Amino acid sequence: MNHLVSTSLLAADFANLSRDVQLVNKSRADWIHCDIMDGLFVPNISFGFPVIECVKKIAEKPLDVHLMIVDPDRYLARWKETGAAVLTVQYEACVHLNRTVNEIRHLGMKAGVAVNPHTPVSLLKNILPYIDMVLIMTVNPGFGGQTFIGESYNKIAELRGMIDNGGYDVLIQVDGGVDTDNAPKLVETGVNVLVAGNTVFSSRDPVETIRKLKNLEV
Repeated sequence: MNHLVSTSLLAADFANLSRDVQLVNKSRADWIHCDIMDGLFVPNISFGFPVIECVKKIAEKPLDVHLMIVDPDRYLARWKETGAAVLTVQYEACVHLNRTVNEIRHLGMKAGVAVNPHTPVSLLKNILPYIDMVLIMTVNPGFGGQTFIGESYNKIAELRGMIDNGGYDVLIQVDGGVDTDNAPKLVETGVNVLVAGNTVFSSRDPVETIRKLKNLEV
């Protein structure tokens, strides 16, 4: 399949969030990525239900919601109500991961599992049959604009082998330091979904930057 681009609102101008969502609507982006942070699992607080509900009203792309929070099970149904099409939880935050991802699917959302840079992808072997996507964090989660961790390529290649050898229908998503320079190698290594925030919204022409990420014209 052709790779997808999920544009991260964490790097948008919060004072002009409606404008930036409309910008993404007009672009070739496939999804809108929403990072939800609680200040506990990661050392930052982003936005919650009221903001994402407002985004949903104007978004013309599916909402790709990444929960960087402790005890995400408390809010699964609420995120479905808020408009999430894809809901990703952190491997490190889930005590009963199989139950969590099954509930996400039961609610009608695609289920994703994210792993931090220090977490081996080999730990995901037994959960792959039950999920739709793995998000490999290619920076330490919590803040945008960080430098891509080069070791991530090895993790992506290892996970790609696990998915292909098992015959699983699971997407690989990466988030953190993705730009027009490393995007081609990421896709070549096996990535299906590129999350890009700072690269898009700090550029002179965000729509054109999204087009380049989508077409891999660099």
